[in-house]
Amino acid sequence: MRVPRKTGLAFSAALLISACASPQQVAKFADPKAAFAPVADNGRKVLGKDTALLMDAPAIEANAKRVHAMVQGKTLDADAAVQVALLNNRGLQAAYAQLGVSAAEAWQSIMMPNPVVSIGVLGINADGLGAYRSIEATIANNLLAAFTQQGRSRMADVKFRQAQLAAVEKTLSVALDTRRAWVDAVAAFEAAGLVREAQSTADAASELAARLGETGYLNKADQAREHAFYAELTGQRAQARLAASLAKEALTRQMGLWGQDVNYFVPNALPRLPGQVKSRPHIERDALRSRVDLALARLELDSMAKARGMTEATRYVTDLELVVGAERERENDGGGTETETTPQVELEFAIPVFDSGKARLKRSEAAYMLAAHQLAERAVNVRSEARAAHASYLGTHQIARHYRDAVLPLRQSIEEEALLSYNGMITNTFELLADTRARLNSNLTEAGARRDFWLAEANLVAAVHGGGGGAGSGGGAQASVAGDGTGGH
Repeated sequence: MRVPRKTGLAFSAALLISACASPQQVAKFADPKAAFAPVADNGRKVLGKDTALLMDAPAIEANAKRVHAMVQGKTLDADAAVQVALLNNRGLQAAYAQLGVSAAEAWQSIMMPNPVVSIGVLGINADGLGAYRSIEATIANNLLAAFTQQGRSRMADVKFRQAQLAAVEKTLSVALDTRRAWVDAVAAFEAAGLVREAQSTADAASELAARLGETGYLNKADQAREHAFYAELTGQRAQARLAASLAKEALTRQMGLWGQDVNYFVPNALPRLPGQVKSRPHIERDALRSRVDLALARLELDSMAKARGMTEATRYVTDLELVVGAERERENDGGGTETETTPQVELEFAIPVFDSGKARLKRSEAAYMLAAHQLAERAVNVRSEARAAHASYLGTHQIARHYRDAVLPLRQSIEEEALLSYNGMITNTFELLADTRARLNSNLTEAGARRDFWLAEANLVAAVHGGGGGAGSGGGAQASVAGDGTGGH
């Protein structure tokens, strides 16, 4: 009886141990809080707000109570609405859960394939040998996975960082979309209030026209004009109320509210314009440094480079296995049963006769150039979006200031002079009402200009840090009072 040599088995075990993932790698991918920490840090740094990772029922319940205390019966400013959305938006939580999925996939990718054990029994019920003639046992290990473990670990780390940046981008997107929704909602309520004020003026004009018609001072055509103006404003007011309700509902969706939590309020008017806004001459440089989507594109290029290296390393050898085992064989020569144990070592690999790996290499090269061109395009677009957002930010502030400082004072002065003329019986009633309508139209235009500015401010943040919509101008449909306000009698 021979004593089996253990050289092959020892080599196989040593190779497997050396190729195992390190505890530090496993800890990085296995701990959800550690994976989420960079996302939370970015939310505090860029947005100045807290984020939450809701992974179990107690955390969800505690967060719901916190959100309820923040919104129930409260009037929310823009910052409060953004904070609620970051805590309560379930689409954002789904993105955070996807980060966990990506961490698990990265963890899986760095693990060695399990060894395959094979046991065979030959010569069952052989004559003179009893139950069997021989037993074979082997353990097959994937050597190629062991040799490429370091490269796979680097690729897994890149993919995981991409998933973290994707979660950061989703966080920014939710925050900025919520701020835009808040601006739209408040602007809609402000416009509805101004239309309501215009309707009061139109109501007075319509009633006056009816009385003057009874005296014969005003003909039917002029009476109809004033009645039509009032009727049109009634419809516009209903439209303004509907627009305000829908805008608030869009904000509610962004914050993920339902049930009793929808009983919150928004202000009736947008904030005043800041006195001055700072120019950012280095806006392109800031965007190139901070844009999350650009960082994602860089990581994609890095990933393609590492994949290209892996393809070159495994171009000729695509399957390499070490099979270690032993065979225990029994023989009966008439004088008794002898047992012999023989060690086995096998090396299995594919011969690159038909597939030399050129196609895979060409594909990896093309994928790398694809990522390189996409990164270059993204960098050009980021520069343009930053310039456009900065121009919109400065321009909308200048336009809104013009309406506030020039147009509204003039309209107010015209109305006051018309009132003096009316008291002196120089101006008739309908000319006074026409001036009042013109002032209300100017108020609506000024409110729309303020809305554009606050939207441009949100878009500027998106242009510098990411989150989508960075190049938007902030313009939108402008409400106006029915009629051009130039008619009169």
